[in-house]
Amino acid sequence: MSGPAAFARLIGAAWMLVRNDALLPRELDHLYAGSIRTLANLTRLLAGPEAKVGRPGERLARALERLGPVAIKLGQLLSTRADIFGGEFAEDLSRLKDRLDPFPADAAKAAIEASLGRPLTSLYSSFGGPVAAASLAQAHEATLLDGRTVAVKVLRPGIERRIAEDSEVLELAARIVERWSVPARRLEPRALAQTVIRATELELDLRLEAAGADQLGEVMARDAYMRAPRVVWEGVGKRVLTLEWAQGRPLSEPAALEQPGLDRKALADNLTRAFLAQALDHGVFHADLHEGNLFAAPPAQITAVDFGIIGRLGQAERRYLAEILWGFLDRDYERVAQVHFDAGYVPRTHDVALFAQALRAVGEPVFGRSASEVSMSRVLTQLFEITALFDMRLRPELVLLQKTMMTVEGVARRIDPEHDIWAAADPVVRRWMARELSPLTQARRVGEEALATLQALRRRLEAEPAGPTVAVVEPRRGARWPWVLLGAALAGAGAWLAAALS
Repeated sequence: MSGPAAFARLIGAAWMLVRNDALLPRELDHLYAGSIRTLANLTRLLAGPEAKVGRPGERLARALERLGPVAIKLGQLLSTRADIFGGEFAEDLSRLKDRLDPFPADAAKAAIEASLGRPLTSLYSSFGGPVAAASLAQAHEATLLDGRTVAVKVLRPGIERRIAEDSEVLELAARIVERWSVPARRLEPRALAQTVIRATELELDLRLEAAGADQLGEVMARDAYMRAPRVVWEGVGKRVLTLEWAQGRPLSEPAALEQPGLDRKALADNLTRAFLAQALDHGVFHADLHEGNLFAAPPAQITAVDFGIIGRLGQAERRYLAEILWGFLDRDYERVAQVHFDAGYVPRTHDVALFAQALRAVGEPVFGRSASEVSMSRVLTQLFEITALFDMRLRPELVLLQKTMMTVEGVARRIDPEHDIWAAADPVVRRWMARELSPLTQARRVGEEALATLQALRRRLEAEPAGPTVAVVEPRRGARWPWVLLGAALAGAGAWLAAALS
């Protein structure tokens, strides 16, 4: 799509929101400052008949659905934060999770056969209509020839073209924001847009999602906080994914939390701990944990589906995350502040002690209090003000982590209004700190790094070209020997430590 076409679609998106009175809804007039209220009144002169139908959340959901997949994903995120936007608003947006209009079953069957290169009857003994429809794909219930019940996910027809168009609009919007809004520049809008676009593009190949489901299934099995359905590999193609049927009921259904024998507190704790265990212990996590992708079964079993977006963290980011969480759990704000400086999250031109003081102002009022006693909208407003005060910029590599943390907390609060995220996080963070910062682990890491140093040195020596004459080669070889001996000594010590500690 050309630049003018993207600009036209961006104007069209704004027009859609204005027509539905979903940009600055009239119901919130009492919250607007004078200039904003004036702008809202002007935009309502352009509102259409649809602006009079439904509540603000319903109007926004209707507009976002018409705007396409990227806008729908924004609505899904907003719908998890009833504590910020209100329960009614969040509920009105919840249909965006898995209750969109489906496409015909015949089109799904044709797409499956084309993607797998085989007749539908060669794999499934029965194939039902759509049971859930989301922004990129819909799911069907089917039965394999061996009798197992499965969920078959199929991409929407033409979705690739729609994503490409939406991506150009998002990039354009990010450029406009970055150019004209100085305060927004620290949020790195263009880098953020690229992160969202890349994650969405990866969702368009269901073979990658199958691999992610398989990997996360292995990770989840180590803790049992969460489960993943098994992949049926013979039913996997670029546009189709077959998984064993998830146990329980989707959390997007209100009745899911009314199942007999369900322990809502344990369920919320398991959700928080599952996410943290994935991110901290393994550096890979499900990054789309809204209610439409989570199934609950008594007493506190959670099964996740839809592995199209997977987040990954390096060892350094995992350590920073664990130490920040641990510092808050221990109410050691000086330590939390220092980690932010060490990680480069806060420029070193600022004072660590002052930043610790600011963190204390955020942490102390909410520590140890239940979710029902904390206004997350006020906490987020205060955090935003503090990050601006200390020139903190958005880290694109942490976007999925931050987005998932926000979603997980929102879902956990809806499961258990008294959910204490700090108490839920404590055992996972404590376990990570005890393991990763122990003397044995530190010694093993020294050994591993020494072995890696020797291997890198060997590759470098092997890659260097030999000299044309003996006179040139010999001095070079002599110069290398101290490094070779040092590498051998380090590797030997490392190998001994690794063997002794394994």
